[in-house]
This record gives sequence, C-alpha cells and structure tokens, in this order.
Amino acid sequence: MNSAWNAPPRNRMRASLQRGFTLLEIVIVVLIIGFLLAGVLKSQELITSAKVKRVAGQLDEIRSAYFGFQDRFKALPGDYASAGANLNCGTLTCLHGNGNGRVRENEPVVDGNQPHEELLLWSHLSTAGFLKGSYTMSDGESQASDSNAPKNPYAMYLQIAFDGNYGSGANGLARHNLKTGAQIPVSVLMELDRKIDDGKPYKGGLQFSSYSGNAVTAPQEIGANGCTTGTDAEADWNFLGSSPNCGAALML
Repeated sequence: MNSAWNAPPRNRMRASLQRGFTLLEIVIVVLIIGFLLAGVLKSQELITSAKVKRVAGQLDEIRSAYFGFQDRFKALPGDYASAGANLNCGTLTCLHGNGNGRVRENEPVVDGNQPHEELLLWSHLSTAGFLKGSYTMSDGESQASDSNAPKNPYAMYLQIAFDGNYGSGANGLARHNLKTGAQIPVSVLMELDRKIDDGKPYKGGLQFSSYSGNAVTAPQEIGANGCTTGTDAEADWNFLGSSPNCGAALML
C-alpha cells in the first residue's frame, strides 16, 4: 500500500501536489496552445487577404477608368490633346497633352501641352467621371500631390506611364503600365500576383517595380530584405524576407 496515503492529511496533500501533470492534462494544454496558434495564423491570413483585396480593387477600378476613357474619347487620358474642347473643367480651361499616343513623364511642349502627362492623366479621368475622387493638376505641375494623384492603401502615389520601370533591373519593354506605388508588404504583392497573374515577379502581366513615388527609399529587388529571390525570370517573391517596401507594375 502507498505509504503517502497512510500519512497524515497534510502530508497526503503535499504528495498529491508533487505528482505533476497527468498525460491527459498535458494533451489538453497542447491542444489549447494549438488552437490559439491556429487562430492567430488564421487571423493573419484574413488580414493579408483583406489587404490584397483592397489593392486589387483599386487597380481594377483605375484600369477600368483608363480603358473607359480611351473607349469614349479615342485617346489616352493625360495625353488627350482635345481635352480643352471636350472635357468640362468648370471655369478653367482643361489642360491637355500632346496627343502622340503615349503618356509620359517629360513630353516636349509643342502646343501649350503639359509635359507631365502622368499627372494630367488623373485630372482627365476624374473630370470625365471615370474615377472616384477629385484630382486637379495645375498648369506646370511636375510632382504628385494629394490634390492631383491618388494613393495606394499605404499612402504612396500610384502612376500610369509609358516606360520600362518594371521587371529585372527596371529594364522592362517600354509600354503603358500602372504602378502600385511603394510600401506594399511583399506578402501582399505575392498573394496579389497569385490572384491575378502567374505569381512570378518578373513574368506575366504583374511584375516587380522599383518605382518609389513619394517613398523615402525605392523598393529593393534582391538581398536578405529584398522583394525578390533573384533577378531571373523564374525568381519568386521573397516571402521569407518579409520586406514592407515593395511595389509592382500592372501592364495595360
């Protein structure tokens, strides 16, 4: 017979406390911890998913506005040379581009057009009613601001321009593209790429872009904290690097 139970009541209580946890108790604790961890991971997944939807929704809205304008006026917003005659800018005459079929950051002035068509583009889309919000570019403006350009969910300006600032080394084939702006976590861009494209930062219709806009530092490609795992076509988004400052360009 167990001598501990033949001891006085106080001694029996001390012996009971010294026995430790039973296997069942350990299993219950492990299960509780597992449920808590699963809940945390699921919450993080839902948060990331919500952020992806916000970015994707904004890109889709702008893309639809861009093509809607092109379909109605047979010209590109920002580059539209007949904006003064066909858009209503209230008491002001609408600023116009040079009509050469390209939305560029530094166009030559040939007929009173604006050289920064990438900024004028937002004014044209807003004035024509294709884009939510009110964006107005003043004559001669050369920098994005809250009054003339929209921001992504991370407070960085977006941009549409005809250039090759995307892909490996920002050496993409020059074409019109919509840049997401910087300061987007790599996890969000990776999921966005999987959702709307092929999941590769240097292939398909959505690719890495070092466009910085109003960010203090431009998105970095490779490295421990870079946005991509390499610079070749088969590289992936650097999920393990967890960079909070990445960007991409969507081909138009």
